[in-house]
Amino acid sequence: MGKDASKRISRRKFLSAATRAVPLSMTLHHALAVSATSHEPVPAAVGADSSSMTTVRVDSTAGHATNSFSPHRALGSSIDILPYGSVDKLYTEPVIKKCLSAGWGPISYRQNTELQIAAWHWNPKGTWSDPAHKSGYFRGNSEPAEFLRHSYGYPLPHRGHTRNGGAERGYSRMTDGEADTYWKSNPYLTSQFTGEDDSLHPQWVVVDLGAVEEVNAIRIDWANPYARSYEVQYWTGEDPMGKPALGAWNAFTRGIVKDAQGGAITLKLSPSPVAARFLRVWMTESSNTPDTHGLDDPRNSAGYAIHELYAGSFDSNGGFVDLVQHSPDQNQTVTYCSSIDPWHSESDLNIHAGDQTGFDLFFTSGVTNNLPAMIPVAMLYGTPEDAAAEVAYLKKRGYPVSYVEMGEEPDGQYCQPEDYAALYLQFATAIHRLVPEAKLGGPVFEGVNEDIKVWPDAQGRTSWMGRFIDYLKSHGRISDLAFVSFEHYPFEPCRVTWSDLYKEPELVRHILQVWKDDGVPEGVPMLITESNLSWGADQSFVDMFGALWLAEYVGAFLTAGGSGLYHFHFFPRPLSGGCHGAGTFAMFTADENFQIKQETSQYFASRLINLEWVKPGDEVHHTYKTSCDLRDAAGHEQVAVYAVERPDQEWSLMLVNRDQLNSHTVRVVFDDSSAGRQGFFSGPVNVVTFGSEQYVWHADGPNGHPHPDGPPVTSMVPGGAEAAFVLPKASVSILRARMRYA
Repeated sequence: MGKDASKRISRRKFLSAATRAVPLSMTLHHALAVSATSHEPVPAAVGADSSSMTTVRVDSTAGHATNSFSPHRALGSSIDILPYGSVDKLYTEPVIKKCLSAGWGPISYRQNTELQIAAWHWNPKGTWSDPAHKSGYFRGNSEPAEFLRHSYGYPLPHRGHTRNGGAERGYSRMTDGEADTYWKSNPYLTSQFTGEDDSLHPQWVVVDLGAVEEVNAIRIDWANPYARSYEVQYWTGEDPMGKPALGAWNAFTRGIVKDAQGGAITLKLSPSPVAARFLRVWMTESSNTPDTHGLDDPRNSAGYAIHELYAGSFDSNGGFVDLVQHSPDQNQTVTYCSSIDPWHSESDLNIHAGDQTGFDLFFTSGVTNNLPAMIPVAMLYGTPEDAAAEVAYLKKRGYPVSYVEMGEEPDGQYCQPEDYAALYLQFATAIHRLVPEAKLGGPVFEGVNEDIKVWPDAQGRTSWMGRFIDYLKSHGRISDLAFVSFEHYPFEPCRVTWSDLYKEPELVRHILQVWKDDGVPEGVPMLITESNLSWGADQSFVDMFGALWLAEYVGAFLTAGGSGLYHFHFFPRPLSGGCHGAGTFAMFTADENFQIKQETSQYFASRLINLEWVKPGDEVHHTYKTSCDLRDAAGHEQVAVYAVERPDQEWSLMLVNRDQLNSHTVRVVFDDSSAGRQGFFSGPVNVVTFGSEQYVWHADGPNGHPHPDGPPVTSMVPGGAEAAFVLPKASVSILRARMRYA
């Protein structure tokens, strides 16, 4: 997810790795504040008592590297929609220069309007399919003309979601109580665009009655085009939207309809009521009759449309009892839908929902760090022609583009994998017709830790990614998938604990393996294109926990074979309240005018990662496996180690001391198993440490601040077989030097 306006989180902390989880805000802050009485660094030690030391081992055997990467391709930041009126305050040389000082390389441009169920006018100049009424399907002008400084979204008038997995804005047109409004499905999912029978892309709407009710009747006020063939079904099992593989849809005994004629129809679905909370209308054949926008555009006649839905039962007198709340706001009975027609009009513009930043400003301001940027196209609520025009515009401007992400969070929009894949191929065809070299990818999943499940298909398959990959392969188009992208927000809001540091490495290793098991071809890069602790900010983002987590995440992902990641968010943001204290996704706190007030812990961690652990630039680094057997009473590894062999012949180790209360002393051994030899740091070892003795966050609502507030401390320590290094409690340390074998 990763969108500031739609994030809500809390934070909890862990008192001791060997005991139960305790709210973070009650423990870590107190423990670290007690120790923060001095700015003096804990020195690295030489010749320490070997009985108290732990050995860190690096598998340095030639050919044993787990991954190779370039920092200027693999370590990036991201920018999202910005609050209305903030662009001119943020896109200034001092702010951008400070943000770039964190050391992140490339940047990914996030496409937020789809989370708002809005069409995106990346270029406000363009053409409408119905120019006389300034409405229909909009295509931005691909010819460079005016400087694009701003871009905005146009909420779709024919939406069918009351709520989706992104920002909860707007409401469904199917239970709004308005006779003239209607939901309409995406015409690009019909046979005239997919080239496949419509039954292969069934469209659907789901009604959530809010509680289990006795149901045996439905009233559907069809708009045009209406469904000629459809089924009315009820769900047995858990939540069909949140847990779609744990249950089944069942057709009502009288819920299968053929040769329907549209209009307002009331159906008695079964002789006696059925206990159900969720109902689904599953549509497989359209009337192909034009909607209210006329006959001129064939898209107006493609798909399905519904004015209003009613559901309930018949009383003893045969009267229809409606259980649906009809209201033009979020108080309505909730509905979900398979897709939405991207038709809209000029009057739908909503600039106050946020500014997506104009592409010319984005590429010329300096935020791209003079590196190729990842850019999105609006796919779920856009048109292939508009997406192709966008990519062509950037090419004509000469802007360097690394990758093109297709759509935004289809899982959060409840888009079925075959529907997303059908759109993907249409958009890929249109884009490659104008820009053959464009590297396209997706699906841009929400931050997930497990395989995404969907309702089973005819073969019983429930893996979203697996079915998407199979669709591309079966259509001979897997080569159109140049990369796989997803977001990483691993921890649930209000449930973050200190012990999550131990979980993070396995979470990123696991999800990479999941995508491989789902069939992502070998060699296709896997990118995390937006990431932070959780999808809602609180104090855990800005105190030492946030810094330690960021180091764990980056080190573990790259060591596990990830191709690249993008940290969210590039620009400063004010602190906002969370479940356990105020925080921010940004690396800096900001005042009400978006001017930087203070670096956060993740800023300092970013600099350690980007400027100390790796050698900045576009040269290849190699990661290697490590081990450290220091564990607490509960079996948790107390020190995590991430090793890279840099192109300057230095070995660099990033060590995270997860212990909140104790420092630990380690020695470092490099094992070459093929030659049966050991190596050690040689010459002076550069040691850079940032931890609880350099930074402590003090909670004070919107005035929260750190004291001490950094920076990291640096020292030089002699190397050799006897060298030992003290890792302060709750800290990240970089050890960097050349290595020699004994």
